[in-house]
Amino acid sequence: MPADTNPSGDIFGGWLLSQMDIAGGSAAGLRANGRVTAVGIEAMTFHKPVLVGDEVSCYTSILHVGRTSIRIKIDTWVRRGFRSDLIKVTEGVFTYVAIDDDLRPRPVPSD
Repeated sequence: MPADTNPSGDIFGGWLLSQMDIAGGSAAGLRANGRVTAVGIEAMTFHKPVLVGDEVSCYTSILHVGRTSIRIKIDTWVRRGFRSDLIKVTEGVFTYVAIDDDLRPRPVPSD
């Protein structure tokens, strides 16, 4: 939406980052069987701008499951207008930690 744009008129990177965090947190929560929290972002790369009106999709893949943590690769693609081709706009690796009801790290269940 226009309220989510930077001074150049492109979608603000922070908005895109939050969408990626939602996608990654959802995937990590499913794998952890419960609540997780983001603890780090590494290797974040913005390839192309996201424009107002783009359809944004985030895809996740689990890279590593540790005792309490999960590293997830997130790729973000857009579909522009009525075109059928997709454009990769950003990618990053996010780390989440499984937490218990007291917000302390807990073990991630084995497969």
